Amino acid sequence: MSRVGLRTRVTAVFALGALALSVALAGATYELVRTSLLQERERAAVRAATLDGALVRQGLSGDEPDISLVLRNLEAGDTRRPLVRSNGEWFSRTADAGFTETVGPQMQRLVEAGTPAVQRVRLRDDPVLVVGVPLLDGVSYYEVTSLLELRRTLAVLATVLGLVALATTLAGAAVGSWVSRIVLRPLGDVARAAGAIASGDLSARVARDSDPDLDTLAVAFNAMVDEVSARSEADRRFAADVSHELRSPLQTLSAATSVLDRRRGELDGRTGAAVELIRAEVSRFEHLVTDLLELAKTDRPAERRPTDVVALTRSAAASRGLDPGAVEVSGTTDLVELDPRRFEQLLVNLLDNAAKHGGGAVRVGLDVRPDGLVLEVDDEGPGVPADERELVFDRFARGRAASARGGSEGTGLGLALVAQHVQAHRGTVDIADRPGGGARFRVTLPAPRLAVSA
Repeated sequence: MSRVGLRTRVTAVFALGALALSVALAGATYELVRTSLLQERERAAVRAATLDGALVRQGLSGDEPDISLVLRNLEAGDTRRPLVRSNGEWFSRTADAGFTETVGPQMQRLVEAGTPAVQRVRLRDDPVLVVGVPLLDGVSYYEVTSLLELRRTLAVLATVLGLVALATTLAGAAVGSWVSRIVLRPLGDVARAAGAIASGDLSARVARDSDPDLDTLAVAFNAMVDEVSARSEADRRFAADVSHELRSPLQTLSAATSVLDRRRGELDGRTGAAVELIRAEVSRFEHLVTDLLELAKTDRPAERRPTDVVALTRSAAASRGLDPGAVEVSGTTDLVELDPRRFEQLLVNLLDNAAKHGGGAVRVGLDVRPDGLVLEVDDEGPGVPADERELVFDRFARGRAASARGGSEGTGLGLALVAQHVQAHRGTVDIADRPGGGARFRVTLPAPRLAVSA
């Protein structure tokens, strides 16, 4: 499972922080408003019940009062239901509809004892407020006030606060994303510079920053690059100088060996064999010097330009005697922006490697895609053991793979040059088993720009 990136984590922290803060504020706001509205509604209900109770007491002060008529004369509206309990009997101005059930026994005893009381209960799942007021001996007045409107108001308030919390969370995520981009921008600059340096552009540097902490990072990185560049340039010059110094005596040896080789028929058997051995070693030495010179150039960045990669692939394969039918091309775009010298060199080196260690190349596959290309070279040799597939790209690599695939001939730099050319294009190279036996070398090169050839 892939790990979550730092930018995503920073954004998530801001979003979660905004969510926690908004939820806490929304909860506190909701509770304060709810408490305030309930208290205000309770005070209003107590005032209304006290006033209505006084009117009922006045209506009951005459001889033989009609309690139901007194209750019908009250202006209680649609949200209040007046009730009178007289000598254990309930009276209301309409059908009971369960309102008397909202007055519990404890509240009845408290009001009949002469103490006003307030209680919040539920009537058919709807919240109501019951206010009890003592009137005369044995007579109590109760008023049941619906809180349904208040519940709807609180539901709207909860919805609004929820939307505000959601908006705050999204705003926190947006701020976190913006902050992460600002904070991580120097890391992106360092990553891009490191990628350019890895591909051979040792002139890449990180721009200085006005922030002292970030500027310290830029200065340290640039100092490190300067040191690496100086050492790389020294190594490159040393390899180039040594190779140039070796070329003169090599040319002399090669010329002398050629003279001896042309007269080998005049020599005895042992001397002729020695001349052949010298000729082979001088030739191998010449290839080694050539590869060292080429290796000294690989530290430079790739010189990309639009290249007819299909024609270049067919030409390189033909130069190594490969049958034209062994080159398989797929894709519709054949102009690719890459370094043609490096591409040709890596393909030739793969073909030479297949000839020396794998019995010869049997297939060259080229797949040109919208985002780059994939090059495959198949051979019919014994393959490369899985534990040595990384080692064969090291300089002067020797191991079971080299021995099994053809002994010790070669310079040991061919696949190292392939890896360097691939790295200069910021691509990848790997080895797999070829279906049917043998090895398959696969090179993947990204192409910043592709164009269809005319």
